[in-house]
Amino acid sequence: MNTKTKDDSNKTDYDYIIIGSGFGGSVSALRLAEKGYKVLVIEKGKWYSKDDFPKTNWNLKRWLWLPTLRLHGIMKITFLKHIGIISGVGVGGGSLVYANTLPKPKPAFYKTGSWAKLEDWETQLNPYYEKAWKMLGADFNPYFEYGDQILKKLAEKQNRVEYFEPTRVAVFFGEADKTVDDPYFDGKGPERTGCNNCGACMTGCPHNAKNSLDKNYLHLAQKLGVEIIAEKEVVDVSPLGKEDGSDGYKVSFQGATSFFKKQEQLTAKGVIFAGGVLGTVKLLLKLSMKSLPNLSKMVGNDIRTNNESLIFSVSSDKDKDFTKGIAIGSIYHADENTHLEPVRYGRGSGFWRVGIIPTVSKGGFFKRIGEMLGKIIKEPIRYFKLYTVKEFSKQSIVLLFMQHLDSTLSFKRGLFGMKSKLSSGVKPAASIPLANKLAEEYAGFTNGRSFVLLTETLLNVPSTAHILGGSVMGKDISEGVIDNDHNVFGYKNMMIIDGSTISANPGVNPALTITALAERAMDKLKENKF
Repeated sequence: MNTKTKDDSNKTDYDYIIIGSGFGGSVSALRLAEKGYKVLVIEKGKWYSKDDFPKTNWNLKRWLWLPTLRLHGIMKITFLKHIGIISGVGVGGGSLVYANTLPKPKPAFYKTGSWAKLEDWETQLNPYYEKAWKMLGADFNPYFEYGDQILKKLAEKQNRVEYFEPTRVAVFFGEADKTVDDPYFDGKGPERTGCNNCGACMTGCPHNAKNSLDKNYLHLAQKLGVEIIAEKEVVDVSPLGKEDGSDGYKVSFQGATSFFKKQEQLTAKGVIFAGGVLGTVKLLLKLSMKSLPNLSKMVGNDIRTNNESLIFSVSSDKDKDFTKGIAIGSIYHADENTHLEPVRYGRGSGFWRVGIIPTVSKGGFFKRIGEMLGKIIKEPIRYFKLYTVKEFSKQSIVLLFMQHLDSTLSFKRGLFGMKSKLSSGVKPAASIPLANKLAEEYAGFTNGRSFVLLTETLLNVPSTAHILGGSVMGKDISEGVIDNDHNVFGYKNMMIIDGSTISANPGVNPALTITALAERAMDKLKENKF
């Protein structure tokens, strides 16, 4: 590959360079290639095949992304002042580590936030949700295993069993462990193997059953000539010629996994930012200071956490097995704003046990510590047994609580990267009373107790697996970073297509919505016009 920068702005290396290979970047890569564009995708993470994934999350080298410690896995944990964030890294982005779940948001999502008056979003996105489900091989989970059965009991106890249902997931069920020719794209896709319900979806599917993006969008894009560079991190994007980017852009990048950070450059007529909130927003905040000064001042604003709680429910029952099933097999709609999902890990993946402590209610530091210690002192033997269970993943499940209710932050540049600040919205809460109540009722069916990450109890910092916003839509540059077709205000042939563009709180897992928005944005783009 020629990485020499060209001075002739009328002749660039590529038509489009896409920064990031998650849901937005993968969709963009395929659809641009279909429209005749020459495309390059740059991804800071590694390529992972089914044999490369860690067998358990104790294999930190392959599970965690922490390059300074030579850990180049598929999951990144980021702690800021007001939020702890779990995200995905690698070719395929969050699809490598997410729980496969593809729910459609409720109507409230389309009528709130900065995008609400720009389009009739529910009507606009309906056909693209269908398209996304088809591309991602979505199917309803046919198996209710132990963790799902307990959730159903909770729904029955609350007289809402009709609001309990299977998840629609990006998994090839087929016949367990049986490999077949591509079942989705008329033979153009890779072989698939039937899911065997091992529960290891979130440490990277080891059986080739998970429909991650490298099995669909990226696979098909490569067949059309799209190039993918892995283990490279983009550090600068600057216009060639005219400052509005109409002459194209120079994209500078360096090694993301190597000690030596030699910088390289390539040029393109257009650029798509698709690195998610932690990639795109961080980069845009940096670029707004020098290379891209015309960016909206809204960059980094309207950050949303999906109003989540991640609560570990640990059971004393040794004869039960939470690991059997897919990562998330069911969902319970506890009320019109609230959704609860049981999330499992596969056998042996007990890493989280080192960082959890009992849940507490709201209050100051000393009140929280007192409540935590009080629980342990009241039942010392029970908590000792729960902390020392032999097979943590077998006897535990994570309850993912999500709400449509808005809670917002803003991200700004800090001395060591990004920092979070409170916005004019509601502060994300580390302890949500309804989440705690549901978790206690769930644990009541399993002879268990509830735990959260220690950062929540000790520091009152909530956690989320679905960080959203920061590059939201608006009617103009004063209200948003992009327009309703994902074009960046202030620049030509520049788009943002990832979770940072989500402009309201979906209240459910956002992967489907990101994919649908990306499909819509690409549908609006004309055939190769360069």
